[in-house]
Amino acid sequence: MTEPDYTKRRQRVFLLLSGIFLGTLALLNILGISRFVDLSFDVFGVTIPMVIAVGVLPYPVTFLCTDLISELFGEEKARDMVWIGLLLNVWVVFLLWLGGVLPGFETLDVHGAVQVDEAGRMPIFFEVRELAFGAVAASMVAYLAAQFCDVRLFHFWKKLTNGRHLWLRNNASTMASQMVDTTAVILITHFYAAALPIMEGEPLWPQLITFILSGYVFKLLVALLDTGPVYLAVKYLRPYLGLTGYEEARRL
Repeated sequence: MTEPDYTKRRQRVFLLLSGIFLGTLALLNILGISRFVDLSFDVFGVTIPMVIAVGVLPYPVTFLCTDLISELFGEEKARDMVWIGLLLNVWVVFLLWLGGVLPGFETLDVHGAVQVDEAGRMPIFFEVRELAFGAVAASMVAYLAAQFCDVRLFHFWKKLTNGRHLWLRNNASTMASQMVDTTAVILITHFYAAALPIMEGEPLWPQLITFILSGYVFKLLVALLDTGPVYLAVKYLRPYLGLTGYEEARRL
């Protein structure tokens, strides 16, 4: 019987997880704050507000990917992927900037700026571009802080428990890092980009706290739900990658 090519298998799995991570990251930065979703619900007659940006919806998937890469390939590989994700953010911003400065068929005003229509709207690309700039500026800072926090805490718990209790490091690292991410994104998006749908005349901080808690609770629920899939993925992938015990595939 032919011996499995574990090197090729490890390369494919790492490429798959990295591809999902980077593809999701690019998508959520484009979607960003282009729309806010109202997921508020009632508990015993009390309305629990949950208003989240549409870009938040795919974000928990990135933490799932970093946890799997941390578990199977080690902390160094997870950190490398985080840095590549930062470069991807820069690439997205560059393409949006380039697409806006190159000449097109839009009507320009006397100052050379794109002219709005009768409803005061810019062409679709420029509206998406403006919203994406605000979202990416916030997410780049929050992304680095949260992802490095997730990777570091994941391995802290892994060493503390001698590789046991995957559920603990998967959830504990994600819960802490997503609070860092959500708080940073909301505060930067408001105070730097002024891109949140803040109601004028209403107190500011209660609204900001609602955005923070809404995003965090959503991410937390998804993180708790992904514990089962993480266990199943690790259980299947360890023998598939030729790993024994708590071994990590540090070389691809």
